Amino acid sequence: MKKITLALAASGLLLGSSAAMAAGPNTITFMGEVTDQTCEVEINGNAANPVVLLPTATTAELAAAGSTAKETTFTLGVTGCDGTALTSKTVFVGNVVDVDGNLTNTATSGAANVALQLLAVPGSQASAIDLNTTTPVAGVVLAAGETEGTVDYAVQYISVAGGATAGPVLGSVQYAVSYQ
Repeated sequence: MKKITLALAASGLLLGSSAAMAAGPNTITFMGEVTDQTCEVEINGNAANPVVLLPTATTAELAAAGSTAKETTFTLGVTGCDGTALTSKTVFVGNVVDVDGNLTNTATSGAANVALQLLAVPGSQASAIDLNTTTPVAGVVLAAGETEGTVDYAVQYISVAGGATAGPVLGSVQYAVSYQ
C-alpha cells in the first residue's frame, strides 16, 4: 500500500508541475517564405558558421568620439540558383545591439567603448546599417541565365563615445536573404 500511495503522490506532483508549466506564455511563432526559387547562401565561401576576422585596431585609432577603424569587407554569395533573373535583399539582425544600431561587444573581459558597425556599401560610412531596424539592404542581383553571384558588405570597429580600451571584441549577427 505504501508503494501505491508513493506512486500516486509522485504522479500528482508530475501532473501539477506540467499544469504549472503550461500556465505561462506558450506561443511559438514560425515564420518562413515561399518563393519561385531559392539559392544556397554563404559568407566568404563558408555556408556554416562563418567567422569574419577583423585586423587588430589600436586604442589610439578609437580614441576620438565617433572614430572607426579597420573596415573589413565580407562577401555574401549565392550559388545553385535556377537561372531566373533575381534581385535579392538582405536583412541583418544583431543578437546584442546598442542604442546606435551597432553590435555590442559581447567578449568576456572585452574592450570597452567599442562596438562593431556593419556597412551596406564598403567604403561608405553613410551606408551604416542600423541593426535596431529590420530594413533590408541591397543584395545579390543576377541576370537571366546566371546561377551564382556575390555582394560585398563591410564591418568595422566603432567607438561612439571615444576612449576605447584594450581587449577582445566579439559580436554576432543573423541574416536573411529574400528574393524578388
